[in-house]
Amino acid sequence: MRDRGSAGGKPAAVEELLQHVVNVLVVIVEACGAAVIIIGAVWAFLLFVWVGLRDRSTRAFVPVRLTLGRFLALGLEFQLAADVLKTAVAPSWEEIGQLAAIAAIRTALNYFLGKEIAEEKRQIAEDEDEDDDEDDDGDDDEGDDDSSTDPTDHRRAGRTV
Repeated sequence: MRDRGSAGGKPAAVEELLQHVVNVLVVIVEACGAAVIIIGAVWAFLLFVWVGLRDRSTRAFVPVRLTLGRFLALGLEFQLAADVLKTAVAPSWEEIGQLAAIAAIRTALNYFLGKEIAEEKRQIAEDEDEDDDEDDDGDDDEGDDDSSTDPTDHRRAGRTV
């Protein structure tokens, strides 16, 4: 027959080991999330400078915002994953409540960030469609005119075929 004292010590040791492993994983996942956000911020800043030197229109900066938004969303996903891991080993209801509040805030941030990214993409698509429509309208008007912009059109050069 086993000694209950030693058998009772094994689950506590396993639980302690599990808690230690999860705490290490939480730090790693949080660091990954922070790294993604930092890399995204640096990348977006460099893109901002590059775009700013070439084109100062506000429309030119939309891709910069989208880039930063994507990095922020991914970084928040890592942070949320770390929060989920923390709840697995949270020893008290108070800590679980705090983690739930943090997770809710991060989830809400991610949701609204995703909506903003989708809205920016939609706006870019609309702007591109408007630009295409303007180009198409210009071509249609020129086609109605007797003069042609086609360099192979001999009438324009004063030659008749």
